[in-house]
Amino acid sequence: MEFTRTEAPYLTPSVNVAGMMLQVLLALVPAALAHMWYFGPGILFNLVVAAVFCVAGEALMMHARGRDPMLALADYSALVTAALLAFAVPSLTPWWVTATGALFGVVVAKHLYGGIGFNLFNPAMAGYVVILVAFPLQMNLWVAPSMGDIDYISLSIAQTLVYTLTGNLPDTLTFDAVSRATPLDAMQTGLRDLQTYAEIRANPIMGDFGGRGWEWIGNFVAVGGFWLLIRKIIRWQIPTGVFLGLLVPAGIMYLADPSTHASPGFHLFSGATILCAFFIATDPVSAATSPKGRFLYGLGIGFLTFVMRRWGAYADGVAFAVLLMNMATPAIDYFTRPHIVGHPRGRRNQ
Repeated sequence: MEFTRTEAPYLTPSVNVAGMMLQVLLALVPAALAHMWYFGPGILFNLVVAAVFCVAGEALMMHARGRDPMLALADYSALVTAALLAFAVPSLTPWWVTATGALFGVVVAKHLYGGIGFNLFNPAMAGYVVILVAFPLQMNLWVAPSMGDIDYISLSIAQTLVYTLTGNLPDTLTFDAVSRATPLDAMQTGLRDLQTYAEIRANPIMGDFGGRGWEWIGNFVAVGGFWLLIRKIIRWQIPTGVFLGLLVPAGIMYLADPSTHASPGFHLFSGATILCAFFIATDPVSAATSPKGRFLYGLGIGFLTFVMRRWGAYADGVAFAVLLMNMATPAIDYFTRPHIVGHPRGRRNQ
């Protein structure tokens, strides 16, 4: 009898990295369509630019490291980075701003640390923070949702494309005519000007809970997120931690003084809260790995997001919260790793 010898691993995994990344991309499609419906085609142009430069940066770094570029490009992780970056930047963003964030995220935050599986920081958030600091003017050109009762001039597809390629608006338009403060910006500025929460909520860009348009985008992001949970692409601990870390302190502060603190519903449906909980914080490389560690990791992101939104210089704070908790991930993993059978409790495997 002849036996065939095989090498480990002996069991074929039910899903590989490429399959996981494709499902993440598909889960973002409903939210991307909603984004285009409310805020125009800018996200599509940003996605194309981010994808081109993420893929190019990935291929360039793999070639520079003497490896086959297709090994990295075939896992679609560069496209996931591009998609998350496209959601993070304003609809009106010049191509060179998006390209800078894409290249920094892939080249510096990912490959200079060893590539996928070794990067300490979330590439999309690292790239976003760099362009947020380097291009503050361009990163504040958020448009208002296309709704009839909001005083706003909507750009056509051609005008949006021209701005993406050149950074110039039509001669008859100014930035004040086409851009508005985001709900988080309006809330932060209003509270600093000693307005009450109720007075700020009278702004026409505000919806039932958060910002108009943003609420529906958040709903579709949540649909995609729950799909990933059902498919077991992500685990429940990080989203739960993010929501509790943000909404519990927000609820306590709101109950203590509802005139000077935003409600938990506003925090949930404004900014990148839901996108962070399901798609950003759940990055399998830069997040904590143990079940308890994942929950603590998400809890820290949520709490830091609340602190930065209420007292920080930036209106959202999600990206900074994620990067700060990325730095804490090794310590979280060290102190929350499961007990190894055969090793005394209290001793850690060195």
